[in-house]
Amino acid sequence: MTGRFNTIIRHALLVAVAGGLMAAHCVQAKPLYQTDRPLGKGLHYLLEHQNPNGSWVPQVGPAVTALVVKALIQAGYTPHFKPIAKAMTFIESTRGPDGGFSEQVLPNYNTCIVLSTLAIMPGHTYQKQIKAAQHFLISLQRVAPMKEANGKVITKNSSWYGGVGYGTGRPDLSNTSFFIQALHDSGVPASNPAMKRALVFVERCQENSETNPEPFAKGLHNGGFIYTAANGGESQFGDTDHLSGRATLTPYGTMTYAGLKSMIYAGLTKRSPQVRAALGWIRSHWTLNYNPGTGGSRMGLFYYYLMFARTFRALRVSTITDINGVKHNWRHEIRGKLISLQNKNGSWFNKWSDRWLEKVAPLVTAYACLILEDTDKK
Repeated sequence: MTGRFNTIIRHALLVAVAGGLMAAHCVQAKPLYQTDRPLGKGLHYLLEHQNPNGSWVPQVGPAVTALVVKALIQAGYTPHFKPIAKAMTFIESTRGPDGGFSEQVLPNYNTCIVLSTLAIMPGHTYQKQIKAAQHFLISLQRVAPMKEANGKVITKNSSWYGGVGYGTGRPDLSNTSFFIQALHDSGVPASNPAMKRALVFVERCQENSETNPEPFAKGLHNGGFIYTAANGGESQFGDTDHLSGRATLTPYGTMTYAGLKSMIYAGLTKRSPQVRAALGWIRSHWTLNYNPGTGGSRMGLFYYYLMFARTFRALRVSTITDINGVKHNWRHEIRGKLISLQNKNGSWFNKWSDRWLEKVAPLVTAYACLILEDTDKK
């Protein structure tokens, strides 16, 4: 009897201990919007400023609404949460007959952002929409028999090849990076032909003559990226004149991070010369005080921050050492910068520049919330 009684007691104690551990785990498993205070404040601001039709900034299409939904889902809200359900109804209302979203206005940008959001929704509710959006995006990629603005058919040697733009015109790195991100997020592997073609365009936007045959890159090894390689190349921040030789196009932070992230998602590794060159530029231009390479400009500052965080997440690194030997914890630094810039009402906006809609608080607040979520992930 005594042995059996002791066995029962031991079993009861084990059950009690296990139950206590489970209870402790449950207590710790609070959603992110409750445990990350700056994030929670930002999301609260967004929820307070949702339009009656479920949207945020519908003037540009469903993209900003999709960014907010993604931030809410990643923070722990469920798809049944009423603001999310309303937002998804709005997003669905913008779906076109060819599977894209806002097919007539910024079709690549809007469809890419929506696709990345659909890909994180729990369950299989949106599998049909995901497949259709993938096919729509790939149909926008610049390949033969499409033509350049000058009427020439696009070939593999064309500076347009593999890229994507806002519409049917010239491709650019910003849109192409959204394209690669959306396909990656929705499960398209780097081995997919569309990803390989996009990588060709991305590589041609880098100032690295070792791997880029474009004339504007000749003799350059800085590793930074410009806005587009198309039509001889273009930077959103102009060029630099020299006493002898031709002017050089200006690489800058937003596009360099976007280019590096895109190369990683498209299958290059940290050992690739393109990646090493891009990391070299980043180490030489480390700052969160402005968009590097722009002459100290804060234009596009929060878009730069978004690319910054997403790139280091893609690289799966926690620290990076700059050209001066200083080791930086990117999560701590970007998080501290965002907290210092948050407004009392929980929002963010770019108080220095309205370029690329960065004075529109819901857009910039969505960027900031997504960045904070990236810092919370390991």
